[in-house]
Amino acid sequence: MNNRKIEFLVGCFVLAGLAAVLYLAIQVGSARFFGSDSYELEARFSSTSGVNPGSRIEIAGVRVGTVKDIVLNENFFSIVTLELPNWLELDDDTIASVKTAGLIGDRYINLSPGGSGFPLEPSDMIVDTEAALDIEGLISRFALGGIDEKEE
Repeated sequence: MNNRKIEFLVGCFVLAGLAAVLYLAIQVGSARFFGSDSYELEARFSSTSGVNPGSRIEIAGVRVGTVKDIVLNENFFSIVTLELPNWLELDDDTIASVKTAGLIGDRYINLSPGGSGFPLEPSDMIVDTEAALDIEGLISRFALGGIDEKEE
């Protein structure tokens, strides 16, 4: 009788452990089973070097969303799909910029909300964008003498 009690407690412990692992996997993976509380916008960039699906989206240093997808369109622009929460309403003059966290950190998308009063609808395009500063290109131009100097 005592042996059955121990086996029952061990079984309960194993089930609780499996439930905890399943919960953590769902939280880390950001899976949603009961509908979506977010919407998608697109942004057109000349370059999104270093930005990947899953990269963060920030407004004023606060994470508000993630990059869902990045594709190249027929005009050789990078089209980034942004996944944002439903409570966040952005205007059509919002500016999207590719920024770097630290000197050699990860790249992310920073949104600077506008104030036009015309809200963006889901799947609309943000056209006011700024690509990341190409440090490597600037260094190579400087090293090879490609930067024009003022003559006095």
